[in-house]
Amino acid sequence: MGSMGTEFTGNTTMDAAEKRLNELGYKQELRREMTMFKTLAISFSTMTLFTGITPLYGSSLQYAGPASLVWGWVVVSFFTWFVGIAMAEICSSFPTTGSLYFWAAHLAGPKWGPFSSWCCAWLETIGLIAGIGTQAYAGSQTLQSIILLSTGTNKGGGYFAPKWLFLCMYIGLTLIWAALNTFALEVIALIDMISIWWQLIGGVVIVIMLPLVSLTRQSASYVFTNLELAPETTGISSKPYAVILAFLVSQYSLYGYDAAAHLTEETKGADKNGPIAILGSIGMISVFGWAYILALTFSIQNYSYLFDTNNETAGAFVPAQILYDAFHGRYHNSIGAIILLFVIWGSFFFGGLSITTSAARVVYALSRDNGVPFSFLWRKLHPKHKVPSNAVWLCAAICILLGLPILKVNVVFTAITSICTIGWVGGYAVPIFARMVMPEKNFKPGPFYLGKARRPICLIAFLWICYTCSVFLLPTLYPITWDTFNYAPVALGVVLGLIMLWWVLDARKWFKGPVRNIDMQNGKV
Repeated sequence: MGSMGTEFTGNTTMDAAEKRLNELGYKQELRREMTMFKTLAISFSTMTLFTGITPLYGSSLQYAGPASLVWGWVVVSFFTWFVGIAMAEICSSFPTTGSLYFWAAHLAGPKWGPFSSWCCAWLETIGLIAGIGTQAYAGSQTLQSIILLSTGTNKGGGYFAPKWLFLCMYIGLTLIWAALNTFALEVIALIDMISIWWQLIGGVVIVIMLPLVSLTRQSASYVFTNLELAPETTGISSKPYAVILAFLVSQYSLYGYDAAAHLTEETKGADKNGPIAILGSIGMISVFGWAYILALTFSIQNYSYLFDTNNETAGAFVPAQILYDAFHGRYHNSIGAIILLFVIWGSFFFGGLSITTSAARVVYALSRDNGVPFSFLWRKLHPKHKVPSNAVWLCAAICILLGLPILKVNVVFTAITSICTIGWVGGYAVPIFARMVMPEKNFKPGPFYLGKARRPICLIAFLWICYTCSVFLLPTLYPITWDTFNYAPVALGVVLGLIMLWWVLDARKWFKGPVRNIDMQNGKV
């Protein structure tokens, strides 16, 4: 029917993906203008090269040394492909913006549809709101290092921001993102394009420059084969457990590729381009991310000094110390390190901004289907800017509450990343599981179809997601005290418990899943 190049002009011609959208019961409301490159670029910048690896690099390196970190990325990338392929097949069949939430409802069928879309939507909401927190925390951490190095390093009397100021930075970033999402949508479109080039050019510069600037480089045998535990700091002396925890950095970094699926309603030829964008962004990030990890690891000057609380960056942020050692070693000043840290900080700023947009969209979609308490408030659009401003500020408020323990607890970042990863990746599991168990005759394949391979691929993807979620609930430091307690299981348990209780007592009677906005009789093309 429609070819790839069909332009959308009124009702005269129709793109194949748009025809499929009508069959699914949705009007084409967003203009189909996104090209393949743009969709791929937005997916890539949501997966963000720096934002996953940078904040967790130090802790993962400390658990089991360089080899487990370097090979961990390869192992996690391998399994991520299974999840990506399973998602790409579903995306090809359902080119709608409702994405995960919508897929879960349709694949699970009329009986289980409402329940699976309920679980999926809530997991996704929790993951995205915690995601804003991860970016705000890591952005504040980078800023803390920039201020410290700019004012004369930890050894030269530099200013190391105390916990209360750190919390103020965290809240400040969250408020700036919420304000931009409320009043400046045109600016956000521009910032998205800047973000893509920022990540690509910044990534290439850091990956190439860092090993070149470093006076000495570690040997390949050190980077690829050296396993060393640090039981005196982490309290973990079991090798398998330390290696499992060292994999966390990769598991936290390698998701976000569903961004392509969120944009499919706006993409030309979405039933083909959506899957290509999902798989393309996984491919790009696998290669780029590994190059970034290798650049950091080869450039380590003195392994044990990285974690020393008396070093130039107060032992607070390992990548900052690696950058400092490299530039200070060669040029005897820290300007280069500060500039590269600023590039990394920009990446967190852009990441947080786009996650705030996604979080607000998901809360808005769920409240449109009455799935959030006080839905009537959150589905209101701003009269002038036509954005779900109430939903934006709700996300910002919850994100700030998540950050308050910064004042007392040392493992806030661990907890927020755990909540974020479990919510976000757990949301992927629902449609994949539904696709695995549904009768094949009920599935209408798109151009990207797995055929007989679907069951094994979906099974591996589903088991990998379950493994990822369970690992993020483990304690990350021993002995367990109030300071080192990973409170993610408690926070998640309470929230998910309340959501399930609400379902059992009340929501199952009226929640029907995604609400269609087209009448099927008129929608037949």
